[in-house]
Amino acid sequence: MNESEIKTVLELEEWLKENCFSLLSYSINGNFIYEGFGLENNGGLFQWYYTERGEKKVLEYFATEKDAVQYALKTIKADKHAKRNFLGMYKADSEVKSILLELKKREIEYWTDRIPYGGLDDWRTRIFVIGCGIKKAKDLIKK
Repeated sequence: MNESEIKTVLELEEWLKENCFSLLSYSINGNFIYEGFGLENNGGLFQWYYTERGEKKVLEYFATEKDAVQYALKTIKADKHAKRNFLGMYKADSEVKSILLELKKREIEYWTDRIPYGGLDDWRTRIFVIGCGIKKAKDLIKK
């Protein structure tokens, strides 16, 4: 489906899935998220909102589904994190090197960062696969 043809929330959800956008931070068509942005129909008025720790704040209102969907699509596409699909979090540098070598061998684009998982003495490396590269890395997803 071409982006310009997207007019409904269902079509937006399908397009995002087809193009390997992560829906962990976006609630489109009612999927549950802990934190992130969402689009919902509230009594015929479409709302673009942000939710964090159970608190929802409406950011934009739209009279038509098409306008709401086009806004959501533009916003999601502009988010550099939206196409980052979580592969796993690793403590051992040797494990990180092994996974990254495998991703390079498969010519899969990725992104990494390091976070203090259990405090400043417990660093972890997170690995994200960009876009549809996740389809070629399903066997590497850390459960």
